[in-house]
Amino acid sequence: MTEHDDRYAVPATAAIPADAPMFNRAAWIRILPFAAYLLFIVIGDVSERLGVRPDALRWLYPAKIALVALLLALFWRRYHELSRFRLAPSTAAIALAAGVAVFVLWISLDAGWMVVGAPAGYDPRVDGRIAWLLVAIRIAGAALVVPIMEELFWRSFLMRWVDDPDFESVEPSQPSTKSFVITVLLFGFEHNLWLAGIVAGAAYSLLYMRHRNLWSPILAHAVTNGLLGVWVVRTGSWSYW
Repeated sequence: MTEHDDRYAVPATAAIPADAPMFNRAAWIRILPFAAYLLFIVIGDVSERLGVRPDALRWLYPAKIALVALLLALFWRRYHELSRFRLAPSTAAIALAAGVAVFVLWISLDAGWMVVGAPAGYDPRVDGRIAWLLVAIRIAGAALVVPIMEELFWRSFLMRWVDDPDFESVEPSQPSTKSFVITVLLFGFEHNLWLAGIVAGAAYSLLYMRHRNLWSPILAHAVTNGLLGVWVVRTGSWSYW
């Protein structure tokens, strides 16, 4: 059953003036948490090049997740698409299944040509032993914080903004083929496993468009990341982190 949200059923608006800003306030509160996340990736890369020890760099992830979570909390009341968690049982089941399927594909689509670069991953071992606090923070961040931050940016904002800078006026089921393809490709190449990223981006985008509810791709994304975290720890495949 398709869930419809009347908040998106808005009448057509007048053309946006040529001197209007590229991003409005609604856009910025979806961009900033994502930008903060990317900033820490840059900080980590620069620090590594400057010779900062890997064991010190491990703590950048908790700091990154803390900052992103803080920004999400500050803007939470303005994310109207997250105001209530409401998914019909059938919708939740589809999202859960999609999350599992994406996880299986993620660890399978790893041939050499499907990978960009040589990711070092996130190794939570200290003196050869797993630091379970770091593991807990990593899995919690990946399964609880990252899905919300990324789905707000990629699906709620960017996929609709490509079609209309007044992106909130675009109904979730109506993004154009152009916006779908652009978003999926960019999401894919955000990851070292670019093909797996494209598959994941397509799955999450289709869930959003089909269910018209951002919680659907968030749930699927959370399942994928949570399962991936458990699998990484069990197998020691740190490069997948």
